[in-house]
Amino acid sequence: MKTEQQYYEESPTIQAYMENMTQLKDESFHIYDQFEVPKDEFIQQLKAANVHILAITEDWCGDAMLNNPIVRKVAEAANVEVRTVLRDADTDLIDRYLTNGGRAIPIYLLMNESGDVIAKWGPRAPELQQFVMEGRAQLPDKEDPAFEEESKAFYKKLRKAYTDRPAFWTNVYDSFKQAVQQAL
Repeated sequence: MKTEQQYYEESPTIQAYMENMTQLKDESFHIYDQFEVPKDEFIQQLKAANVHILAITEDWCGDAMLNNPIVRKVAEAANVEVRTVLRDADTDLIDRYLTNGGRAIPIYLLMNESGDVIAKWGPRAPELQQFVMEGRAQLPDKEDPAFEEESKAFYKKLRKAYTDRPAFWTNVYDSFKQAVQQAL
């Protein structure tokens, strides 16, 4: 069984991953281009920590579309390397980091210089989880013939909200920051 550090060493950078995206690329780069890393002590703390990050992701995922560009900008500001592994290419890794029993992504693993995982964050900031749960609660039952169509419409609306609401970007930043600071 491969270690998290081995996955990291074998994986492309987040920059290469984003350049090669085939889905949700424009939305992801919109967030990347618009998000400004807050000027606070966190970036200096992260820079001094001598850590690196492994992101478990897929380019079809709306949460990855939102989170990856923000984590990338933070990492670039702190000179921390982020590498990406695709969840579906090898489920052994994601199965170590299930969320409520599911393979939810993205998951970010903060590792120290020895390759030990010292923090995990993802797949969503709490405020976004609440937003998603409230939206899902409005959907009909899965057995309802309208479920598939309404579900698709909900996820399209969700991606638009993720792309257009800078407050959500701040929620991601704050939640990621809190998880990482607890480990540092």
